[in-house]
Amino acid sequence: MYHQQLDGFPKDFLWGAASAAYQVEGAWNEDGKGPSIWDHFAKIPGKTFEGTNGDVAVDHYHRYKEDVALMKEMGMKAYRFSVAWSRVLPDGEGEVNEAGLAFYEALVDELLANGVEPVLTLFHWDLPQALQDRYGGWESRKTADAFETYCRVLYERLGKKVKYWVTMNEQNVFIPLGYRWAAHPPAVTDLKRMYAANHIVNLANAKAIKLFHQLVPEGMIGPSFGYGPIYPLTADPNDVLAAENAEAFNNEWWLSVYCTGKYPRFLVKQLTELGLAPEILPEDRSLLEDAAARPDFLGVNYYHGGTVKTNRIAAPSDEEKEFSETDPYLMQPKDDQAQSPEVPMFNGVANPYLEKTAWGWEIDPVGFRVALRRLQSRYDLPLFITENGLGAVDELTEDGKIHDAYRVEYLRAHLLELQKAVTDGVEILGYCAWSYTDLLSWLNGYKKRYGFVYVDRNEQEEGQLTRIKKDSFYWYQQVIATNGVSLVENV
Repeated sequence: MYHQQLDGFPKDFLWGAASAAYQVEGAWNEDGKGPSIWDHFAKIPGKTFEGTNGDVAVDHYHRYKEDVALMKEMGMKAYRFSVAWSRVLPDGEGEVNEAGLAFYEALVDELLANGVEPVLTLFHWDLPQALQDRYGGWESRKTADAFETYCRVLYERLGKKVKYWVTMNEQNVFIPLGYRWAAHPPAVTDLKRMYAANHIVNLANAKAIKLFHQLVPEGMIGPSFGYGPIYPLTADPNDVLAAENAEAFNNEWWLSVYCTGKYPRFLVKQLTELGLAPEILPEDRSLLEDAAARPDFLGVNYYHGGTVKTNRIAAPSDEEKEFSETDPYLMQPKDDQAQSPEVPMFNGVANPYLEKTAWGWEIDPVGFRVALRRLQSRYDLPLFITENGLGAVDELTEDGKIHDAYRVEYLRAHLLELQKAVTDGVEILGYCAWSYTDLLSWLNGYKKRYGFVYVDRNEQEEGQLTRIKKDSFYWYQQVIATNGVSLVENV
């Protein structure tokens, strides 16, 4: 849709940026904090880039006042951060660590005193190691119960100070990476266990939202989902059907449960036939379908989407024909079928119209608008952009500057498409860029930087951890000050 003139952003639009506890806090074993699964996993040789871990990270735990002062200088309206579960409950459940809880209350108070709205994420991947050891982590319903207990502690302490809450960050990322690809803890490669653990997380999410609506009735809560729209490679109806399949597999499997309380019928049938569907008890259905467990908004983490064509069984390429004919019934090896439920549904390909980042991620600003339109249409919830940003290698000049015009270009293009989505009629609460400061990348150390604020450290040395404002800091400062007007003025 073409608009001769774009609507302005809402007057109360929450311009912000984001982080995650393990990636910024450090102080991994201070003041009573217990270990998380990432404290353990990152120290296994070969699991992270050059052995980097979050023991110190960018030391936000000790420097949060300095960081908040920079947020105030930028004019930020919101800061999305996560709470380290094991800092509040070192054992994952049981006795509360007052020092850990007090840290987050002090952070919230500091943000509010400086005019920054706190947006609190309850779970950003750092499960207490004690729960992994005791129950097997997200493979146990007891962990879902423990999550509800943890949420209660935070709701009762911070519910009157924090309005916006995020339950799970990118469940569609940490579950497959942890249980299918073994790239994240607990480093499992078992699809049956993956779908079972995913169901437990869905129960935990529903429990958290239902309890929130009881204890924090004036607040708003929702999960944060890593959404990317799926495109068909061509107008061939078979490619279009493949895109429908991929959209269901990559997105609707999670979003339908979040927003309607039900798993998509199409995928339940496919996974049941493969013996991969999770066990869903009657009480599970009652919880998931409870209206009180529905989110108030949907958090959206957007980086890119995907493009697909007809599955390789129905339309094998020349190099795949011999492979696909090894089994006349499945048209592929049985083991491959069991481990790849998407193979009969679609075949992922590169999009020929898009450029990529240095890390191979497609750059697709228009896809941002497509994503927001689809989500608004399907689920009719307010949307909160909880992540969007560019990871790049930033070079510190001899005079202590960081000229990141590439980041400014990336963010401006995406924000213009966000404004077009607002003009289309999509309800957007706010936008939190990823990230505020540079931070520890889960698997890429400090080489891959996202922040508006450079942090002086690398993989080998902690450095002085000095905060240095990048060119993008001043650019975003102007965007916020003009409530987005400068986006159009500077095109």
